Amino acid sequence: MVRIFLWLSGLLFSVSSALSAPTLVVYGDSLSAGYGLPAGASWVKLLQDKMISQKIDYKLINASISGETSLGGLNRIQATLTQHHPRILILALGANDGLRGLSVNEMSKNLESIIKACTSHHTQILFVGMQLPPNYGNAYTQKFHLQFIDLAKKYHLPFVPFLLEGFGQNPDWFQADGLHPSVKAQPKILDTLWPTLQPLLAQKK
Repeated sequence: MVRIFLWLSGLLFSVSSALSAPTLVVYGDSLSAGYGLPAGASWVKLLQDKMISQKIDYKLINASISGETSLGGLNRIQATLTQHHPRILILALGANDGLRGLSVNEMSKNLESIIKACTSHHTQILFVGMQLPPNYGNAYTQKFHLQFIDLAKKYHLPFVPFLLEGFGQNPDWFQADGLHPSVKAQPKILDTLWPTLQPLLAQKK
């Protein structure tokens, strides 16, 4: 009877801890959704494993969707915030806007609206920038990347300038389509994000 009581007490404590833990939402596109990767290989899953190993008490939700644009992200941000009430949101959108040659100004407006929505919900943003291959033209690629830098400065956001830092121009780190990072690239993505994310996870509110 005592063993059963202790087991039930431990179970209730675990459930209570899970329910009370703050939430971290990853809000991106296929680069964060694990497109083309085996189960458990994406950088988001590696992040979850890292937080567990370091006993960081956060619930991780991957709200990334393959093919998502900044407009798509804007259209569903309110529902995401209302459903999950994240303390931290990793905003990693914009790559598909660039690859499709969409308006850079519209992308910037969409991302800014997402930032404002998160701010109104008291959600801390880790903002992730993106860069495009040089074949999109120097004027477009520069203007594209500057939008992320300008928004990060304007709203004083923790900022990672390039999700694919260190390998973005090396085809050996990508899947056969040349667009999506391979399995071996996933730890490198996490290593790029972690120094900026870890201090946010350590903050107490």
